[in-house]
Amino acid sequence: MTAELVRHASVTGSAGEHALQHHLAERLQDAGCAVDLWPLDLADLATRPGFPGWEAPRHAGWGVVGELTGSADGPTVVLNAHVDVVPPGDLDQWTGAPFEARHDTGPDGREAVFGRGACDMKGGLVAVLATLDQLRAEGLPRRGRVVVMPVVGEEDGGLGTFATLARGHRGDVAVIPEPTSCDIVCANAGALTFALTVPGLAAHGGSRHHGVSALEKLWPLMRALDGLEAERNVHIDPLLAHVAVPYAISVGKVQAGEWASMVPDVLVAEGRFGVRLDEDVDAARAALTGAVERACAADPWLAAHPAMVKFTGGQFGSGRTAPDDPLVQVLAGAHRARTGADPRVHGAPYGSDLRLLAGAGIPTVHYGPGAITSAHAPDEWVPVEEIALSAAVLTDLVRTYCD
Repeated sequence: MTAELVRHASVTGSAGEHALQHHLAERLQDAGCAVDLWPLDLADLATRPGFPGWEAPRHAGWGVVGELTGSADGPTVVLNAHVDVVPPGDLDQWTGAPFEARHDTGPDGREAVFGRGACDMKGGLVAVLATLDQLRAEGLPRRGRVVVMPVVGEEDGGLGTFATLARGHRGDVAVIPEPTSCDIVCANAGALTFALTVPGLAAHGGSRHHGVSALEKLWPLMRALDGLEAERNVHIDPLLAHVAVPYAISVGKVQAGEWASMVPDVLVAEGRFGVRLDEDVDAARAALTGAVERACAADPWLAAHPAMVKFTGGQFGSGRTAPDDPLVQVLAGAHRARTGADPRVHGAPYGSDLRLLAGAGIPTVHYGPGAITSAHAPDEWVPVEEIALSAAVLTDLVRTYCD
C-alpha cells in the first residue's frame, strides 16, 4: 500500500496531488466511511483570518474527509495526514527513480520502502488506512466517531487542514502520523518564509567602484541574522532542549544581477525564520524586520537605501499540546503495550499542521513511522515495521476512546 501511494507523484500544488485526493476519497468510501469531497475555494480561503499562505503555484485543490460513526455518543478521534510531497530534487542523488517506490532493505537492515514521500508522509497515511481496515473488521467505533483527514498543501503552509477546519470538521483529539520514529511529538516551533530585497547601484564591472554591489550589502544583513539567531536561541523550551538550534534562521535562495560584467543593483534573498514556541507570529515578524532595520541603520548605503523584508509563502506559527495531556498519556500507554518501552515525548523545530488543529482547541500530537532525517532527502525511506507499529498503536488509541 505504501508503494502504491508513493507512485502517486503528489508534489505540492500539482495535478498528482489532486488525483491522489480523489483516489483516497474512493478508498475511504470502500473502507465504510461517509465521505465529504469538495473543491477548495482558494479565493475565499485566502481572505480568512489566519490563512497560512502557500508557496507552490496553485489554481485548484480538493478537501477530503472520511468518517466512521458509532451507534452511541462518544468522543471524536481525528487522524490527519498530508498527501503532498516535496519535489525530488537532484535525480543524480537518487539510487532509483523517486516515484517508482523501491521495496528493499533499509540502511538499518529493516524492510523498507524507498521513494519520494515514503517517509513524509505516505507511510503515516498508510498507517491511518490500515487502522481503518482494522477498525472496520472489529466493528469499531461502537461509540463516537473516527474522522480521517487526508489534506493537501501541508508542505507549503497548511492549506488543506486550514480548509478542512473552515469546512466545519472537528474532533476531540487528533493524531498526525508525521515521521517521528514512533516518538510522541507534542509541540512544533514555527517557520515563516521571507524575502529580503537588498538595493545596490549598477555600474560597469570594469569600474565597479562607481557602483554599489547589492551582493556585498547582503553581508552585514547576514551577520545581523546570525546575531539574531543566536539571541533567539539562548532560552530554549525544555521540549526542544535536544535540538542544537531550535529556532533557526536560514537563507536558501539568493538571486542577484543580470549581466556578468555589471555590478548587481538588486538582490533578493529568500529564507526561513524560526518561530519560538508560544511566540506570537506578529512578534516574530517584528523581530526579523527590527534586526534588518538596525543593520541598515549602521551601514551608510543601507541607511539611505534600506533593505526591505516581505513575508511570503508558508507562514507556520508554533503549536503545542501539554505533555501531561490525557491524549499523550493514552498514546504513550498504547505504544508501551505494543513495545514494552515508553516512547520519547518531545517537541520538533519545524512547523506542521499540529498548530492549526491545536489552535482550534483540539489536543494534537505527532506519532508516526520513519525518521525526520529521511524526510525531503534523496533515497527517502520508511521502515515497514514502524508503519505496522503505528497502525497498531493508532487502532489501540481508537479502541480506548471509542469502544
